[in-house]
Amino acid sequence: MSDGRAQAQCMTEQTVDVVVVGAGPTGLCFARSLAGSGLSVALVEQQPRAALAEAAADGREIALTHASRQILDTLGIWARLDPAEISPLRDAKVLDGGSPFALTFADTQRTGGDLGWLVPNHLIRRAAWASVQAQPGLQVLDEARVASVVAGAQRSAVTLADGRRLAARLVVAADSRFSSTRRMLGIGARLRDFGKSMLVCRMQIEVPHQHTAWEWFGYGRTMALLPLNGAQASAVITLPPRQIEALMAQDEGAFGRSITTFFEHRLGAMRPLARPSAYPLVAVYANAFVGDRCALIGDAAVGMHPVTAHGFNLGLLGQHRLATVLARAAARGGDIAAPAGLAAYERGHRLASRPLYEATNAIATLYTDDRLPARVLRKAGLRLAHGVAPFRQLIAAHLTQREARA
Repeated sequence: MSDGRAQAQCMTEQTVDVVVVGAGPTGLCFARSLAGSGLSVALVEQQPRAALAEAAADGREIALTHASRQILDTLGIWARLDPAEISPLRDAKVLDGGSPFALTFADTQRTGGDLGWLVPNHLIRRAAWASVQAQPGLQVLDEARVASVVAGAQRSAVTLADGRRLAARLVVAADSRFSSTRRMLGIGARLRDFGKSMLVCRMQIEVPHQHTAWEWFGYGRTMALLPLNGAQASAVITLPPRQIEALMAQDEGAFGRSITTFFEHRLGAMRPLARPSAYPLVAVYANAFVGDRCALIGDAAVGMHPVTAHGFNLGLLGQHRLATVLARAAARGGDIAAPAGLAAYERGHRLASRPLYEATNAIATLYTDDRLPARVLRKAGLRLAHGVAPFRQLIAAHLTQREARA
């Protein structure tokens, strides 16, 4: 048993300023964002410390924007990443079936340089965990599960499954798109189940990818290629769950041949470098991002379909926005959970997330519909977007935004 857990169990009720539920990358970044604010923070996580410190590879590569890099750099997390594992993203292309039109973004940049960077998810988690070690005012309650949350006039009461109790001025849910804390807080959410699963696997390739990402809407499946350093790339395949299960059951040789065929040999023979992983495709949008002495961040607030690769970027911007509200209130000696401050966070995050969420779902719906009318509309839409430079400039500007706005 950790010293922190033993100390907490000796207390009838422990009082802190903020309880954060969930030590995923967004929850850890939020805790780190509160460093220096003078606020006491308790981070509650079901996993043990060892699993957090050495987060297991899960196959996912995170596409980071310039604004996200700026936040990670400020938090001291970017410097903890292995430079060899940071892959530059220099171009991005969208293809539809066998259409000759490909929507591309590199030539729309006005600032020059990379569109963004790809970093393995588990390395971001490890770096974020390392950044909060020995952080003043922060305690980690690992191997702990929240049993109930009750909001009060001055503080919210959090009861853990083992009987420990916490009193906090603010409770922040960061425990995934299927957040149990969100439900305990009485906040509903709209879930969009796409009925598909996403398979991801790091592959060895033969033909250079030129550090270009592909989003390829084929007929019957959707594919993406994320360029990694060296002759490597992350292959992402979206199919009905049973077809994903069949792929996962193949031996290494058969799996490599299947992925090579899916990509029509455009990258030569492809060979898996790790075991593939699969995830259900479910998008989530909470009905509210705040409540009485509570707030939602990360996937607990907005869980994105991965087609636009902005899920973690949105979560990172959201936690930055909320942490800024709390730090400013603390500096004034005010109530960090004052309705006006929480409302400002919600307005800002809803403005940043809602249009992108709806657009992403619309794209995912249209470009996975293989009926003839949808096929015609898909081709027409891609041809139109290809010819409209301002549209491509808008997307590129979103990717290369230099500043994180609170």
